[in-house]
Amino acid sequence: MNRAISGVFWIGLYLLVVMAPVFLMMVPPVPSGRGFWLEFSVALGFVGLTQIAVQFVLIARFRTVTAPYGIDVILQYHRQIAMMAVLAILAHPLILFIDNPSRLKLLNPFGGNWASRAGIASILFLVAIVVTSVFRERLKLRYELWRLTHLVFGIGAIASAQIHVSMAGLYTNNAWKHAIWVVTAAAMVGLVLYLRVIKPAWQRNYRWEVAEVRELPGDTWALSLKPVGHEGMRFMPGQFAWIKLVGSPFTLEEHPFSFSSSAERTDHVEFGIRELGDFTGNLEKIATGTKAYLDGPHGAFSIDRYPAVGYVFISGGVGITPMMSFINTMADRNDPRPVMLIHAEKTLEEIAYHEELEKLQERLDLEVVYVLEEPPEGWSGESGFVTAEVLERNIPEEAIRRMVFLCGPPPMMDAVEDALTEMGVDRRNLQMEVFKLA
Repeated sequence: MNRAISGVFWIGLYLLVVMAPVFLMMVPPVPSGRGFWLEFSVALGFVGLTQIAVQFVLIARFRTVTAPYGIDVILQYHRQIAMMAVLAILAHPLILFIDNPSRLKLLNPFGGNWASRAGIASILFLVAIVVTSVFRERLKLRYELWRLTHLVFGIGAIASAQIHVSMAGLYTNNAWKHAIWVVTAAAMVGLVLYLRVIKPAWQRNYRWEVAEVRELPGDTWALSLKPVGHEGMRFMPGQFAWIKLVGSPFTLEEHPFSFSSSAERTDHVEFGIRELGDFTGNLEKIATGTKAYLDGPHGAFSIDRYPAVGYVFISGGVGITPMMSFINTMADRNDPRPVMLIHAEKTLEEIAYHEELEKLQERLDLEVVYVLEEPPEGWSGESGFVTAEVLERNIPEEAIRRMVFLCGPPPMMDAVEDALTEMGVDRRNLQMEVFKLA
Protein backbone atom coordinates (compact mmCIF):
# COMPACT_ATOMS: atom_id res chain seq x y z
CA MET A 1 0.00 0.00 0.00
CA ASN A 2 1.62 3.31 -1.06
CA ARG A 3 1.73 6.34 1.25
CA ALA A 4 -1.19 8.19 -0.39
CA ILE A 5 -3.56 5.22 -0.20
CA SER A 6 -2.40 4.42 3.33
CA GLY A 7 -2.97 8.03 4.38
CA VAL A 8 -6.52 8.06 2.99
CA PHE A 9 -7.23 4.71 4.67
CA TRP A 10 -6.21 5.92 8.13
CA ILE A 11 -8.15 9.18 7.77
CA GLY A 12 -11.25 7.24 6.72
CA LEU A 13 -10.87 4.81 9.61
CA TYR A 14 -10.40 7.71 12.03
CA LEU A 15 -13.62 9.40 10.88
CA LEU A 16 -15.50 6.11 11.10
CA VAL A 17 -14.32 5.46 14.66
CA VAL A 18 -15.09 9.01 15.82
CA MET A 19 -18.61 8.94 14.39
CA ALA A 20 -19.35 5.36 15.48
CA PRO A 21 -20.95 6.43 18.81
CA VAL A 22 -23.45 8.63 16.96
CA PHE A 23 -24.44 5.70 14.75
CA LEU A 24 -24.77 3.47 17.82
CA MET A 25 -27.07 6.04 19.43
CA MET A 26 -29.55 5.49 16.60
CA VAL A 27 -29.59 1.69 16.94
CA PRO A 28 -32.65 0.49 18.92
CA PRO A 29 -33.42 0.39 21.74
CA VAL A 30 -33.15 4.17 22.22
CA PRO A 31 -34.70 6.43 24.89
CA SER A 32 -37.94 8.11 23.82
CA GLY A 33 -39.44 11.54 24.43
CA ARG A 34 -36.12 13.43 24.46
CA GLY A 35 -35.63 16.85 22.85
CA PHE A 36 -33.17 17.81 20.12
CA TRP A 37 -30.76 19.75 22.36
CA LEU A 38 -30.54 16.93 24.86
CA GLU A 39 -29.73 14.45 22.10
CA PHE A 40 -27.29 16.86 20.48
CA SER A 41 -25.40 17.40 23.74
CA VAL A 42 -25.11 13.65 24.29
CA ALA A 43 -23.82 13.20 20.73
CA LEU A 44 -21.17 15.89 21.32
CA GLY A 45 -20.11 14.16 24.52
CA PHE A 46 -19.76 10.79 22.79
CA VAL A 47 -17.83 12.23 19.84
CA GLY A 48 -15.51 14.18 22.13
CA LEU A 49 -14.93 11.15 24.33
CA THR A 50 -14.12 8.97 21.32
CA GLN A 51 -11.67 11.57 20.03
CA ILE A 52 -9.92 11.59 23.41
CA ALA A 53 -9.74 7.79 23.30
CA VAL A 54 -8.20 7.88 19.81
CA GLN A 55 -5.43 10.13 21.17
CA PHE A 56 -4.04 7.10 22.96
CA VAL A 57 -3.51 5.49 19.55
CA LEU A 58 -1.86 8.60 18.11
CA ILE A 59 0.71 8.87 20.90
CA ALA A 60 1.55 5.15 20.88
CA ARG A 61 4.04 5.75 17.99
CA PHE A 62 2.81 2.98 15.72
CA ARG A 63 4.95 3.45 12.61
CA THR A 64 2.22 1.93 10.40
CA VAL A 65 -0.08 4.77 11.44
CA THR A 66 2.48 7.58 11.40
CA ALA A 67 4.37 6.59 8.22
CA PRO A 68 2.08 8.36 5.69
CA TYR A 69 2.32 11.69 7.53
CA GLY A 70 5.32 11.66 9.86
CA ILE A 71 5.02 11.54 13.64
CA ASP A 72 5.73 15.28 13.92
CA VAL A 73 2.53 15.95 11.95
CA ILE A 74 0.66 13.34 14.01
CA LEU A 75 1.72 15.00 17.27
CA GLN A 76 0.71 18.43 16.00
CA TYR A 77 -2.65 17.00 15.04
CA HIS A 78 -2.87 15.34 18.46
CA ARG A 79 -2.49 18.71 20.19
CA GLN A 80 -5.03 20.46 17.97
CA ILE A 81 -7.73 17.79 17.80
CA ALA A 82 -7.45 17.11 21.53
CA MET A 83 -8.40 20.74 22.15
CA MET A 84 -11.42 20.34 19.85
CA ALA A 85 -12.41 17.16 21.70
CA VAL A 86 -12.23 18.94 25.06
CA LEU A 87 -14.42 21.76 23.71
CA ALA A 88 -16.99 19.19 22.50
CA ILE A 89 -17.03 17.53 25.91
CA LEU A 90 -17.38 20.88 27.71
CA ALA A 91 -20.27 21.76 25.39
CA HIS A 92 -22.09 18.59 26.50
CA PRO A 93 -23.01 19.77 30.04
CA LEU A 94 -23.25 23.43 28.97
CA ILE A 95 -26.04 22.64 26.50
CA LEU A 96 -27.77 20.47 29.09
CA PHE A 97 -27.80 23.35 31.59
CA ILE A 98 -29.02 25.89 29.04
CA ASP A 99 -31.75 23.50 27.89
CA ASN A 100 -32.89 22.90 31.47
CA PRO A 101 -31.37 25.13 34.21
CA SER A 102 -32.68 22.80 36.90
CA ARG A 103 -29.90 20.41 35.94
CA LEU A 104 -27.39 22.83 37.47
CA LYS A 105 -27.91 21.01 40.76
CA LEU A 106 -25.89 18.14 39.27
CA LEU A 107 -22.78 20.32 39.63
CA ASN A 108 -23.05 19.94 43.39
CA PRO A 109 -20.87 16.91 44.21
CA PHE A 110 -22.96 16.35 47.37
CA GLY A 111 -26.33 16.83 45.71
CA GLY A 112 -25.94 15.08 42.38
CA ASN A 113 -25.48 11.39 41.66
CA TRP A 114 -22.49 9.19 40.97
CA ALA A 115 -22.91 9.53 37.21
CA SER A 116 -22.69 13.32 37.44
CA ARG A 117 -19.75 13.13 39.86
CA ALA A 118 -17.83 10.90 37.47
CA GLY A 119 -18.63 13.31 34.64
CA ILE A 120 -17.34 16.28 36.65
CA ALA A 121 -14.18 14.34 37.51
CA SER A 122 -13.56 13.56 33.83
CA ILE A 123 -13.94 17.23 32.87
CA LEU A 124 -11.56 18.31 35.66
CA PHE A 125 -8.96 15.82 34.44
CA LEU A 126 -9.30 17.17 30.88
CA VAL A 127 -8.98 20.77 32.04
CA ALA A 128 -5.85 19.80 33.98
CA ILE A 129 -4.38 18.26 30.82
CA VAL A 130 -5.06 21.43 28.83
CA VAL A 131 -3.65 23.78 31.50
CA THR A 132 -0.47 21.78 32.12
CA SER A 133 0.13 21.36 28.38
CA VAL A 134 -0.58 24.90 27.18
CA PHE A 135 1.19 26.54 30.13
CA ARG A 136 3.87 23.92 30.76
CA GLU A 137 6.77 26.33 30.33
CA ARG A 138 5.12 29.07 32.38
CA LEU A 139 4.38 26.57 35.13
CA LYS A 140 8.03 25.44 34.88
CA LEU A 141 7.03 21.80 34.72
CA ARG A 142 9.95 19.54 33.91
CA TYR A 143 9.40 17.53 30.74
CA GLU A 144 9.38 14.19 32.59
CA LEU A 145 6.91 15.42 35.23
CA TRP A 146 4.66 16.83 32.52
CA ARG A 147 4.68 13.49 30.67
CA LEU A 148 3.75 11.66 33.87
CA THR A 149 0.90 14.03 34.73
CA HIS A 150 -0.29 13.96 31.10
CA LEU A 151 -0.51 10.17 31.27
CA VAL A 152 -2.18 10.05 34.69
CA PHE A 153 -4.71 12.78 33.85
CA GLY A 154 -5.49 11.10 30.51
CA ILE A 155 -6.20 7.75 32.14
CA GLY A 156 -8.24 9.50 34.83
CA ALA A 157 -10.33 11.33 32.21
CA ILE A 158 -11.09 8.17 30.24
CA ALA A 159 -11.83 6.07 33.35
CA SER A 160 -14.14 8.72 34.83
CA ALA A 161 -15.91 9.22 31.52
CA GLN A 162 -16.44 5.47 31.20
CA ILE A 163 -18.02 5.39 34.66
CA HIS A 164 -20.20 8.38 33.75
CA VAL A 165 -21.45 6.75 30.53
CA SER A 166 -22.08 3.40 32.20
CA MET A 167 -23.96 4.84 35.18
CA ALA A 168 -26.00 7.28 33.10
CA GLY A 169 -27.08 4.26 31.09
CA LEU A 170 -29.10 6.15 28.49
CA TYR A 171 -27.28 4.66 25.50
CA THR A 172 -25.63 1.69 27.19
CA ASN A 173 -28.94 0.20 28.23
CA ASN A 174 -28.30 -3.28 26.87
CA ALA A 175 -25.45 -5.75 27.14
CA TRP A 176 -23.86 -5.33 23.70
CA LYS A 177 -23.78 -1.52 23.81
CA HIS A 178 -22.33 -1.57 27.29
CA ALA A 179 -19.75 -4.14 26.17
CA ILE A 180 -18.54 -1.81 23.39
CA TRP A 181 -17.65 0.92 25.90
CA VAL A 182 -16.00 -1.56 28.26
CA VAL A 183 -13.88 -2.95 25.42
CA THR A 184 -12.98 0.60 24.32
CA ALA A 185 -11.81 1.50 27.82
CA ALA A 186 -9.85 -1.76 28.06
CA ALA A 187 -8.19 -1.02 24.70
CA MET A 188 -7.03 2.38 25.97
CA VAL A 189 -5.52 0.78 29.06
CA GLY A 190 -3.92 -1.82 26.79
CA LEU A 191 -2.30 0.93 24.70
CA VAL A 192 -0.83 2.51 27.81
CA LEU A 193 0.53 -0.86 28.90
CA TYR A 194 2.01 -1.37 25.43
CA LEU A 195 3.76 1.99 25.40
CA ARG A 196 4.96 1.98 29.01
CA VAL A 197 5.50 -1.74 29.75
CA ILE A 198 5.56 -4.04 26.71
CA LYS A 199 7.57 -1.79 24.39
CA PRO A 200 10.24 -0.95 27.01
CA ALA A 201 10.51 -4.65 27.86
CA TRP A 202 11.20 -5.35 24.16
CA GLN A 203 13.81 -2.56 24.12
CA ARG A 204 15.90 -4.43 26.70
CA ASN A 205 16.95 -6.79 23.92
CA TYR A 206 18.18 -3.87 21.79
CA ARG A 207 20.45 -2.01 24.13
CA TRP A 208 22.90 0.67 23.04
CA GLU A 209 25.77 2.32 24.81
CA VAL A 210 27.44 5.70 24.58
CA ALA A 211 30.50 5.47 22.34
CA GLU A 212 31.44 9.16 22.44
CA VAL A 213 30.21 12.57 23.56
CA ARG A 214 31.97 15.18 21.45
CA GLU A 215 31.73 18.91 21.99
CA LEU A 216 30.92 21.01 18.93
CA PRO A 217 30.76 24.80 18.51
CA GLY A 218 27.59 26.68 19.45
CA ASP A 219 26.82 24.82 22.72
CA THR A 220 26.20 21.68 20.68
CA TRP A 221 27.18 18.09 21.41
CA ALA A 222 27.57 15.10 19.13
CA LEU A 223 26.24 12.03 20.92
CA SER A 224 27.41 8.77 19.35
CA LEU A 225 25.80 5.44 20.28
CA LYS A 226 26.86 1.92 19.28
CA PRO A 227 24.66 -1.21 19.33
CA VAL A 228 25.27 -3.88 21.94
CA GLY A 229 24.58 -7.44 20.78
CA HIS A 230 22.53 -6.51 17.71
CA GLU A 231 23.04 -5.10 14.22
CA GLY A 232 21.94 -1.57 14.97
CA MET A 233 19.15 0.49 13.46
CA ARG A 234 18.28 1.22 9.86
CA PHE A 235 16.80 4.65 9.33
CA MET A 236 16.17 7.15 6.57
CA PRO A 237 18.34 10.29 6.60
CA GLY A 238 16.54 13.09 8.41
CA GLN A 239 14.57 10.87 10.77
CA PHE A 240 14.79 10.99 14.57
CA ALA A 241 14.50 8.76 17.61
CA TRP A 242 13.56 9.08 21.27
CA ILE A 243 16.63 8.47 23.45
CA LYS A 244 16.74 7.07 26.98
CA LEU A 245 20.13 7.49 28.66
CA VAL A 246 19.43 5.60 31.87
CA GLY A 247 19.83 2.15 33.30
CA SER A 248 16.27 1.05 32.58
CA PRO A 249 14.10 1.32 29.44
CA PHE A 250 11.01 1.76 31.66
CA THR A 251 11.87 5.34 32.56
CA LEU A 252 9.68 8.25 31.47
CA GLU A 253 12.81 10.31 30.84
CA GLU A 254 13.27 10.18 27.07
CA HIS A 255 13.91 12.92 24.53
CA PRO A 256 13.54 13.13 20.72
CA PHE A 257 16.62 14.04 18.65
CA SER A 258 17.39 13.90 14.94
CA PHE A 259 20.09 11.66 13.55
CA SER A 260 23.05 13.63 12.21
CA SER A 261 24.98 10.60 10.97
CA SER A 262 24.78 8.80 7.65
CA ALA A 263 21.96 6.35 7.14
CA GLU A 264 24.50 4.10 5.40
CA ARG A 265 26.36 3.49 8.66
CA THR A 266 25.11 0.69 10.91
CA ASP A 267 28.05 0.44 13.32
CA HIS A 268 26.89 3.54 15.17
CA VAL A 269 24.34 6.35 15.14
CA GLU A 270 25.03 9.97 15.98
CA PHE A 271 22.79 12.82 17.13
CA GLY A 272 23.44 16.55 17.18
CA ILE A 273 22.10 18.05 20.42
CA ARG A 274 22.16 21.72 21.45
CA GLU A 275 22.07 22.76 25.11
CA LEU A 276 18.51 24.02 25.64
CA GLY A 277 17.37 22.52 28.96
CA ASP A 278 18.12 20.35 31.99
CA PHE A 279 18.80 17.16 30.04
CA THR A 280 20.83 18.72 27.22
CA GLY A 281 22.80 20.83 29.69
CA ASN A 282 24.23 17.70 31.32
CA LEU A 283 25.45 15.88 28.22
CA GLU A 284 29.10 16.56 29.01
CA LYS A 285 28.69 14.51 32.19
CA ILE A 286 27.56 11.37 30.35
CA ALA A 287 30.28 8.74 30.53
CA THR A 288 31.36 6.45 27.72
CA GLY A 289 29.65 3.08 28.12
CA THR A 290 26.45 4.52 29.59
CA LYS A 291 23.44 2.36 28.72
CA ALA A 292 21.01 3.81 26.19
CA TYR A 293 17.75 2.76 24.54
CA LEU A 294 16.23 4.05 21.32
CA ASP A 295 12.62 4.26 20.15
CA GLY A 296 12.66 4.81 16.43
CA PRO A 297 13.22 5.62 13.74
CA HIS A 298 10.39 8.11 13.34
CA GLY A 299 9.58 10.97 11.02
CA ALA A 300 8.80 11.64 7.36
CA PHE A 301 11.32 14.45 6.86
CA SER A 302 13.71 12.60 4.55
CA ILE A 303 15.24 12.90 1.10
CA ASP A 304 14.57 9.19 0.64
CA ARG A 305 10.84 9.91 0.60
CA TYR A 306 11.17 12.72 -1.92
CA PRO A 307 13.58 11.93 -4.78
CA ALA A 308 14.51 14.95 -6.90
CA VAL A 309 17.06 16.22 -9.43
CA GLY A 310 18.73 18.15 -6.62
CA TYR A 311 18.08 19.65 -3.20
CA VAL A 312 18.07 22.96 -1.35
CA PHE A 313 18.47 22.62 2.42
CA ILE A 314 17.61 25.66 4.55
CA SER A 315 18.25 25.50 8.28
CA GLY A 316 18.66 27.66 11.35
CA GLY A 317 20.40 26.81 14.62
CA VAL A 318 20.00 23.18 15.67
CA GLY A 319 17.80 22.66 12.59
CA ILE A 320 21.02 21.82 10.75
CA THR A 321 21.07 18.37 12.43
CA PRO A 322 18.79 16.50 9.96
CA MET A 323 20.51 18.35 7.10
CA MET A 324 23.82 16.83 8.22
CA SER A 325 22.21 13.40 8.04
CA PHE A 326 21.12 14.20 4.46
CA ILE A 327 24.56 15.39 3.43
CA ASN A 328 26.52 12.62 5.20
CA THR A 329 24.28 9.99 3.61
CA MET A 330 24.62 11.47 0.14
CA ALA A 331 28.39 11.57 0.55
CA ASP A 332 28.53 7.89 1.56
CA ARG A 333 26.35 7.03 -1.44
CA ASN A 334 28.56 9.01 -3.82
CA ASP A 335 25.40 10.87 -4.83
CA PRO A 336 26.13 13.17 -7.81
CA ARG A 337 23.05 15.38 -7.44
CA PRO A 338 23.64 19.09 -6.65
CA VAL A 339 22.94 20.31 -3.13
CA MET A 340 22.77 23.82 -1.69
CA LEU A 341 22.78 24.39 2.07
CA ILE A 342 21.70 27.79 3.41
CA HIS A 343 22.29 27.87 7.15
CA ALA A 344 21.46 30.71 9.55
CA GLU A 345 23.39 31.15 12.78
CA LYS A 346 24.06 33.98 15.20
CA THR A 347 27.85 34.03 14.78
CA LEU A 348 30.43 32.20 12.72
CA GLU A 349 31.83 30.58 15.88
CA GLU A 350 28.46 29.00 16.68
CA ILE A 351 28.16 26.97 13.45
CA ALA A 352 28.26 23.44 14.86
CA TYR A 353 29.39 21.57 11.73
CA HIS A 354 31.54 24.19 10.00
CA GLU A 355 34.65 22.02 9.69
CA GLU A 356 32.72 18.89 8.71
CA LEU A 357 30.89 20.76 5.95
CA GLU A 358 34.19 21.97 4.49
CA LYS A 359 35.36 18.37 4.21
CA LEU A 360 32.05 17.20 2.78
CA GLN A 361 32.28 19.80 0.00
CA GLU A 362 35.20 17.76 -1.33
CA ARG A 363 32.99 14.67 -1.64
CA LEU A 364 29.75 16.21 -2.95
CA ASP A 365 28.43 18.76 -5.40
CA LEU A 366 27.70 20.88 -2.32
CA GLU A 367 27.43 24.66 -2.04
CA VAL A 368 27.19 26.15 1.45
CA VAL A 369 25.88 29.64 2.25
CA TYR A 370 26.02 30.96 5.81
CA VAL A 371 23.74 33.76 6.98
CA LEU A 372 25.12 35.34 10.17
CA GLU A 373 23.09 37.53 12.49
CA GLU A 374 26.29 39.00 13.95
CA PRO A 375 28.98 38.65 11.26
CA PRO A 376 32.66 39.19 12.10
CA GLU A 377 34.57 42.19 10.84
CA GLY A 378 35.42 41.83 7.17
CA TRP A 379 32.68 39.21 6.55
CA SER A 380 31.79 39.12 2.87
CA GLY A 381 28.97 36.61 3.09
CA GLU A 382 25.29 37.01 3.90
CA SER A 383 24.29 38.72 7.14
CA GLY A 384 21.10 39.37 9.07
CA PHE A 385 18.31 36.87 8.53
CA VAL A 386 17.21 34.48 5.79
CA THR A 387 15.02 36.90 3.83
CA ALA A 388 13.51 36.75 0.36
CA GLU A 389 16.42 38.86 -0.88
CA VAL A 390 18.97 36.43 0.56
CA LEU A 391 17.20 33.50 -1.08
CA GLU A 392 16.91 35.24 -4.44
CA ARG A 393 20.61 36.13 -4.43
CA ASN A 394 21.76 32.61 -3.68
CA ILE A 395 19.28 30.14 -5.13
CA PRO A 396 19.80 29.93 -8.90
CA GLU A 397 16.72 29.88 -11.09
CA GLU A 398 17.24 26.26 -12.05
CA ALA A 399 17.33 25.27 -8.37
CA ILE A 400 13.70 26.38 -8.00
CA ARG A 401 12.80 22.98 -9.46
CA ARG A 402 14.64 21.18 -6.70
CA MET A 403 13.07 19.75 -3.57
CA VAL A 404 13.47 22.17 -0.65
CA PHE A 405 13.85 21.02 2.96
CA LEU A 406 13.41 23.56 5.74
CA CYS A 407 14.10 23.20 9.46
CA GLY A 408 14.71 25.85 12.10
CA PRO A 409 13.03 28.16 14.62
CA PRO A 410 9.29 28.65 13.87
CA PRO A 411 9.53 32.41 13.04
CA MET A 412 12.30 31.71 10.54
CA MET A 413 10.38 28.84 8.96
CA ASP A 414 7.25 30.97 8.55
CA ALA A 415 9.22 33.78 6.89
CA VAL A 416 11.18 31.46 4.60
CA GLU A 417 8.05 29.54 3.59
CA ASP A 418 6.38 32.79 2.49
CA ALA A 419 9.51 33.92 0.63
CA LEU A 420 9.88 30.61 -1.22
CA THR A 421 6.24 30.68 -2.26
CA GLU A 422 6.71 34.19 -3.68
CA MET A 423 9.77 32.95 -5.59
CA GLY A 424 7.64 30.34 -7.32
CA VAL A 425 8.63 27.23 -5.36
CA ASP A 426 5.82 24.69 -5.67
CA ARG A 427 4.40 24.03 -2.20
CA ARG A 428 4.51 20.31 -2.99
CA ASN A 429 8.29 20.65 -3.32
CA LEU A 430 8.70 22.14 0.15
CA GLN A 431 9.14 19.86 3.17
CA MET A 432 9.32 21.30 6.67
CA GLU A 433 10.29 19.79 10.01
CA VAL A 434 8.70 21.20 13.15
CA PHE A 435 11.36 20.51 15.72
CA LYS A 436 9.29 21.00 18.88
CA LEU A 437 7.47 17.74 19.60
CA ALA A 438 6.23 18.45 23.10
